[in-house]
Amino acid sequence: MKIYTRKGDTGETGLFGGKRVPKDDVRVECYGTFDEVNATVGLLRAKLPIDHVWQANLHRIQKDMMNVMSHLARPSDTAKENPNPLPLDGAAFCEQWIDELEATVAAPSDYFLLPGGNEISALCQVIRTQFRRGERRLVTLMRTDEVHPSIPEYVNRLSDLFFVLARAEMATAGMEEERWNLFIYKRKKKA
Repeated sequence: MKIYTRKGDTGETGLFGGKRVPKDDVRVECYGTFDEVNATVGLLRAKLPIDHVWQANLHRIQKDMMNVMSHLARPSDTAKENPNPLPLDGAAFCEQWIDELEATVAAPSDYFLLPGGNEISALCQVIRTQFRRGERRLVTLMRTDEVHPSIPEYVNRLSDLFFVLARAEMATAGMEEERWNLFIYKRKKKA
């Protein structure tokens, strides 16, 4: 089978179940954003040693994102069932990993942090922002069609996870985080 079909030359694409929609449809924007972030997670994995402690969990996230995208590509009124699993334990998986990582970081930050530090930490911050963008597209989609609750829960935790991964990388590398401003609610307490 050839990679090109010529069916998208007029600006439309097919959804799960066969329905055709414009390529800028909110659903396509949504799963397309998660496709972008999945590729960036792949870049992060490529930059880490193959035996790095994060590899297995990042691999799981990539596979989960493929399943999530397939569910987002399926309108709720489609008769054809999606055989791919939903990430029912995705949020719990992230919370457990976050808890493990936070044990390696000195303390929770009371500050907004400037993304950066080293390449791995900065890349984790890029992924965090991509998940947040995907979450915004997801909220827009949720206004027009049903989305299984496990998906927004997982996506929300994934952005938190990559923030903590960035911090954990900085701690492991012995680098100091660059603070910007104290959180507003913390500023009020100090005043």
